[in-house]
Amino acid sequence: MKLHDIKPSPGARRPKKRKGIGIAAGQGKTAGRGTKGQASRSGGVKKAYFEGGQLPVVRKLPFARGVGFFNPYRVLYAPVNISTLAEKFEAGADVNPEILVKAGVTHGSDQYIAILGSGDITVPLKVVAHKFSETAKAKIEQAGGSVQTIDIVRGHHRTR
Repeated sequence: MKLHDIKPSPGARRPKKRKGIGIAAGQGKTAGRGTKGQASRSGGVKKAYFEGGQLPVVRKLPFARGVGFFNPYRVLYAPVNISTLAEKFEAGADVNPEILVKAGVTHGSDQYIAILGSGDITVPLKVVAHKFSETAKAKIEQAGGSVQTIDIVRGHHRTR
């Protein structure tokens, strides 16, 4: 067998469909474009970003604010109240993000933890988290506990 002997298998190649060549051909008159409208005309191809005459999203983006648009650099925190810490942990316990996940206080270990000052705490705890409110810090230290802040990794943003 030589290169000039190679041929496609029978039925693999079909003749080109000749549109607009008479009614009997099945693709005559409007040649499959329907009747009237932009799509039926020559050159009537809409651009990929065309949105029916509405201002396209690519033109809105530089000015987009609010609902539907978000800051990719925003850092999300899982809030934990000190009253929850007082309920879940005994005096002298170490509290960090991994332990909070195991105790069922937060859902994921990839979340940044923010300790908030809602409620009261009487047990001394060693709390390690990413962020503390001023009232939470004061109440934990007043109960005889300690507070340590974890640095947030800026290159690895958690959004949505």
